[in-house]
Amino acid sequence: MSRILNLINGHLRRDLAAYRGIALLPLRTISCTSRKQAHESDAHTSALRKRWKDTADTVIIGGGCVGVSVAYHLAKAGMKDVVLLEKSDLTAGSTWHAAGLATYYHPGINLKKVHYDSIKLYEKLEEETGQAVGFHNPGSVRIASSAARVDEMRYQMTRTHWHVTEQYMIEPERVLELFPLLNIDKVLAGLYTPGDGHIDPYSLTMALAAGARMYGAQIYNPAPVTALNPTADGKWDVQTPHGTIRANRIVNATGFWAREVGKMIGFEHPTIPVHHQYIVTATVPEVKALKTELAVIRDLDASYYLRQERDGLLFGPYEKMEKMVLQDSWVRDGVPPGFGKELFESDLDRIMEHVEMAMEMVPVLKKADIINIVSGPITYTPDLLPMVGPHQGVRNYWTAIGFGYGVIHAGGIGKFLSDWIVNGEPPYDLIECDPNRYGKWVEVPFLCDKARESYGFNNVVGYPKEERFAGRPTHRKSGVYELLKDQGSMGFHAGWEQPHWFYKPGDDTGYKPSFRRTNWFGPVGRECKLVMEKVGVIDLTPFAKYIVKGKDSQKLLDRLFANTMPKVGLTNISHMLTPNGRVFAEVTITQLAPGEFLLITGSGSEGHDLRYIEAEAVDGGYDVDITNVTEDIGVLGIAGPNSRKVLQKLTDEDLSDAGFKFLHCKVIQLAGVSVRAIRISYTGELGWELYIDQKNMAAVYQAMMEAGKDQGIDNFGIYAMSSLRLEKGFRGWGAEMNCDTNPLEAGLEYFIKLNKPADFIGKAALQEIKAKGLKRKLSYLALDTDDVDPEGNETIWLNGKVVGNTTSGAYSYTAQQSLAFGYLPLELCSVGQKVEVELLGKKYPAMVIQEPLVLTEPTRTRLQKKAKGKA
Repeated sequence: MSRILNLINGHLRRDLAAYRGIALLPLRTISCTSRKQAHESDAHTSALRKRWKDTADTVIIGGGCVGVSVAYHLAKAGMKDVVLLEKSDLTAGSTWHAAGLATYYHPGINLKKVHYDSIKLYEKLEEETGQAVGFHNPGSVRIASSAARVDEMRYQMTRTHWHVTEQYMIEPERVLELFPLLNIDKVLAGLYTPGDGHIDPYSLTMALAAGARMYGAQIYNPAPVTALNPTADGKWDVQTPHGTIRANRIVNATGFWAREVGKMIGFEHPTIPVHHQYIVTATVPEVKALKTELAVIRDLDASYYLRQERDGLLFGPYEKMEKMVLQDSWVRDGVPPGFGKELFESDLDRIMEHVEMAMEMVPVLKKADIINIVSGPITYTPDLLPMVGPHQGVRNYWTAIGFGYGVIHAGGIGKFLSDWIVNGEPPYDLIECDPNRYGKWVEVPFLCDKARESYGFNNVVGYPKEERFAGRPTHRKSGVYELLKDQGSMGFHAGWEQPHWFYKPGDDTGYKPSFRRTNWFGPVGRECKLVMEKVGVIDLTPFAKYIVKGKDSQKLLDRLFANTMPKVGLTNISHMLTPNGRVFAEVTITQLAPGEFLLITGSGSEGHDLRYIEAEAVDGGYDVDITNVTEDIGVLGIAGPNSRKVLQKLTDEDLSDAGFKFLHCKVIQLAGVSVRAIRISYTGELGWELYIDQKNMAAVYQAMMEAGKDQGIDNFGIYAMSSLRLEKGFRGWGAEMNCDTNPLEAGLEYFIKLNKPADFIGKAALQEIKAKGLKRKLSYLALDTDDVDPEGNETIWLNGKVVGNTTSGAYSYTAQQSLAFGYLPLELCSVGQKVEVELLGKKYPAMVIQEPLVLTEPTRTRLQKKAKGKA
């Protein structure tokens, strides 16, 4: 350590690009305060030396690795008029100084596909384009030095077996073989991913650019965009100093300039630059003596990555949230003009804690000389995931921004967006990266707090049901939030605070995540019992809510949804499909008045579904008015056998089965407040959803709680509702159904009306799917477990082979056993079929059972009436 400390004040900062052997213009390391003075030439006046295009199918703004990858993939897919505009030089921004790590691993199910596509492209890109990319793939190892890390690795392994990527848990001895310079004493296990490695970001970008040009794309630089003007027919006039391009669509891929570009059309994209530092050492004799390249290691508990760089080492930490630095002035004041290939001043004091831990794990670092410290801006969103896809609220504007890990995402995201643009729908589900997951509730203080938290928590243990608390609450508070906030554990849903479970005296309170059953297991069971035997109330305000009305409203909805539209005063469940017949959304629809519909969808789908509806309305020329009323209307759910008795005390409306039927909607007076009540319950028990003006929500809630005292009324949360919905066999969007599944294999035939006259989106594709027959089907599984329950995305095994995956899971307190939905080949879907479900590295016996495990209240009531009639 003393050698590094002695070099801190006198280290030689070399030009990083030159160190990598790349011919570039001279670069300078400058402080944030001197950036403007460092810009030595006005590149914007340089001649382009090529013919300017006045029109384009797609204009991509931004010449980092992501933007160039989009251009490459679109051109390769056959798009004739692809133009990329870069304000200065390709790779300027975050790309040129990136550490270049490339890994198949990602804790998210869908982003594994992005990483896979990236690496498979990088492996063959040099052969295709003739441009070297400097790709090294010695593999990587994530190191576990605590029991929680070992559990996390087991948790991630069961989510990998059903993917194509190779990944293995390995013993410390094997870890040492892959990285023989480790102090192995602290290592309990490793997560090994063959094929991982690192790539030179500059060379990668230049190879992608060469490929883009080879397939016909035009790349203009320096060509800064000065204005973006939408046209009446949905196109864009993209203005630059060289002229204007009329584009069918634009893609914002501008990295930490994303906010500036977004502001041109009225968006405040929630992205912020973060200072990320890494260290490059001089030659380390022990490294030079190695015969094979070291695997990349990620020491998760010490929060750093380390890899071989030539004959030395490259070490990059993620600092703790209280130490890391945000470039928040760029959010307030914009990125300084001319900033591109500059760096921030380094600050080794911020990372010394990580340096010391790294030296304990890799002792050769103690005597290594530093030759370069890189401190550059990388872009973060509040949740660290990028914003990828078409944006709600404007036509033909796409984003590919917010990449904290742009190099590994670039290849896969370029392919993902290209497939979507060319084919008219996403190639697979990636809703966690949907740009529309954020709304105006994301204000700058929240953005800063969450980005700081996300950076500082980069390598924390990733538990199921993860909650992070920085920046909360936002202004999105339901009318009962103040009444409930201290009574239980709150979750965060699209900016809203929503109760997950409630406390009682003697409970172990607080958020205590685990891979096994934890402090909320008992209380959630108590809440399930409450709903099944008495009556419970739940805050469902985060549901997204739209009003669709106008002359063509029913015509539009018949085009969008596969179900028939409900009559006035009725409600149904409907699904929007993609052109290829996959499930884009699940929506509850009520016709309030002739031609006026209330649409309800999940909180996480608010902007996702609204964009799809608006796009079809505009493209189809429908005369409709679409209004997002999510924040105006609060929602309370009341469910359980005593729910009718409670509500009947507060209203003169007849709430009997005959007077208020299932899936009917009425406006009623409840404790003197006008409430829109729908007889529906996502627990499957007798219940209503009450749609109330936010300002009246607390009064209605308090009146129900008072009226229900003698009926045993109490609160219940989302965790209990999830358990109850699963034992009733209710599918969930984003789990059992999404853009990776079709409704027939998901068991949604009841809601799909292939014989309805309207030609709904995806109808022809579904007819073809039905004619060809299914290859897999959603199955309902009962598991024999111990102290762990399925969550979803676990691997299903039979006779030592992977045969499927779960989609969601929970413990059924009614049946007192674990349940899961899962996709299996058609030949394994019969009731009684035995399989195994892997949980935390152990395979548990499971069996396909008849669904549902517990009948819904309407079904029970109908059967009881039928039995009485026969008697």
